[in-house]
Amino acid sequence: MSLTNKLFHYDDLQAQFWRTDFPLLKSRVHDKPLIYLDNAATTQKPLAVIEAERNYYLYTNANVHRGIHSLSLQATEAYEHARTTAQHLLNAASSSEIIFVRGTTEAINLVAQSYGRSRLHSGDEIILSQMEHHSNIVPWQMLCQQTGATLRIIPVNDDGELRMEVFAGLLNEHTRLVAVTHVSNSLGTINPVAEIVAQAHRHGVPVLLDGAQAVAHLPVDVQALDCDFYAFSGHKLYGPTGIGVLYGKAALLEAMPPYQGGGDMIRSVSFAETTFNSLPYRFEAGTPNIAGAIGLGVAIDYLNNFDWEELLAHEQSLLTYAMQAMSDIPGLRIIGNAREKICILSFVLEGMHPHDVGTILDGEGVAIRTGHHCNMPLMERFGVPATARASFALYNSRHDVDVLVSAIQHAQEVFKQ
Repeated sequence: MSLTNKLFHYDDLQAQFWRTDFPLLKSRVHDKPLIYLDNAATTQKPLAVIEAERNYYLYTNANVHRGIHSLSLQATEAYEHARTTAQHLLNAASSSEIIFVRGTTEAINLVAQSYGRSRLHSGDEIILSQMEHHSNIVPWQMLCQQTGATLRIIPVNDDGELRMEVFAGLLNEHTRLVAVTHVSNSLGTINPVAEIVAQAHRHGVPVLLDGAQAVAHLPVDVQALDCDFYAFSGHKLYGPTGIGVLYGKAALLEAMPPYQGGGDMIRSVSFAETTFNSLPYRFEAGTPNIAGAIGLGVAIDYLNNFDWEELLAHEQSLLTYAMQAMSDIPGLRIIGNAREKICILSFVLEGMHPHDVGTILDGEGVAIRTGHHCNMPLMERFGVPATARASFALYNSRHDVDVLVSAIQHAQEVFKQ
């Protein structure tokens, strides 16, 4: 998706209006108004999501499925309604293709151990990219240790974009899976995932997309993308922690063995044999995060109240404003200048460790993330041990950028003393 032409001058008053939906943003930190710019780690939650979880425990608390009493039926209806809501968010063909998991990490582990372990052998190859989150590296390393398969890596250029010409050369008769991020959590780079899927499919290779950083910022259509698996976490989508979604094409999920054993994933059990439940329940062993799923559904409904064009334009306008403002700061280097990116800005300041930057900014009420962002191979690629990362959401404004810039300049002054 090209976002270049979607910029417009955005009125901060609208962002301030949206901000009122999020109670925590009224907080003060060190007696200063909170400027929350750590959205790539987790977004804040609108009051509607908080109340949905609270109301479940107050009025509907019961286990889902199999219960015939009224509370159980109400809880089941709300839980399954959330699944349908997630289906519509991704435009999946069926709600049975939506598996509730704890988050993106568990979703990727599920595919690695269920799909991968039953299919990969010594000599097979899995293609990842150099910008992957550790959650999309370590499960595949573990699978390679179990099966004898090997990893092949798509490098990134100096702007933080995938070198697609190298990817084309990596695909071969030994490739069994491609697993790449839709959007980089450190760089904000929007990867050309439709092209990646198309190239992989020409070689008969399935593709998993890590959508953790994408779903709150971009419309996602898994049928249009034709990806085989798509994973995201609720807490990066204005929803609760501990809940997420794995989408998988029905034909693939049907052929995969269960990831875990226990209640709800069975059809019948005897000591001689167990038969497994139908999709999606065969992958949801045990009592699920019912309140979390309900909260996730409400978070998706909340996001659906917005016009995607308006959100995209707001965030792209904000990104342009922030990049221009930060580029004017002497000694500041932005890591990641992809032509297509979302509102994530990773940077380093000359002579200062990112942890020191984060500490001083916190004293000014500005919350950012510092460290390697679970991207250690990517940090090595850019020759830095860590970065400071400011990441924006729909409730952020140009005022927040101005405070961020002022706090960075203050940090530089502190280190000059």
